[in-house]
Amino acid sequence: MNRLDTLNSLDLTPNRTRQVGAESGVLSTVRGSAPHTLFTPLHYEANYAYPLLVWLHGPGGDERQLKRIMPHVSLRNYVGIAPRGTSRVTASRGEQGGYDWPQTHQDYVQAEGRVFDAIQAASLQLNISPTRIFLAGFDTGGTLALRLAMAHPTQFAGVLSLGGRFPTARAPLSRLNHARQVPLFLATGCDSTEYPPEDVCADLRLFHAAGMSVALRQYQPCGHEISTVMLADMDRWMMEQINGVPATAEQT
Repeated sequence: MNRLDTLNSLDLTPNRTRQVGAESGVLSTVRGSAPHTLFTPLHYEANYAYPLLVWLHGPGGDERQLKRIMPHVSLRNYVGIAPRGTSRVTASRGEQGGYDWPQTHQDYVQAEGRVFDAIQAASLQLNISPTRIFLAGFDTGGTLALRLAMAHPTQFAGVLSLGGRFPTARAPLSRLNHARQVPLFLATGCDSTEYPPEDVCADLRLFHAAGMSVALRQYQPCGHEISTVMLADMDRWMMEQINGVPATAEQT
């Protein structure tokens, strides 16, 4: 399986607009109180309302992780935007520090603001379909994506979590009747120790008991990581939601 082994090892050069490859769209990083990176798809058509993919990086990453994600999801199908995590992660020896999404109430409120500010920023600059906004993330970013989608179920066309547990604190299913309408995509590695198969099964039972629509993809051999296969599956699943194809309840 093709893995993104250096997914969190990103260029932290200050603000600039750059090409991510000869066949790619444009990535621009905006710095300030809430930095974010915006991806403009290849051959952008201003008269077409694009789906928006909001990417929430994992621990130790930052908003520029988007430049590693989009070429493996799609260079044409989506506008992408990624806000920076709310908490700085201390660098260990030989590694760069990054950011994370802690689950405290204060951090959640701040993260919520950053996500919706990022959506607004994308919508002001590019033509975004308000009914085709997808939330996705890895690890703690995936958990935050799930929490935000449950709290604002009418705002999102779907939520995707790669290796991120379903949140348990502060009643994430308090809006269950509306939350049932949000399609879920859950991708996990069969060899993960951070989110092992038994915990995945427990979350899956919760989803089924709550009457929620979930597509589960389990990858083997695969640990707690992002693979290019996961990202390609993300694209297929989102296009299924856009084109009105029902998601598979569970796949392994």
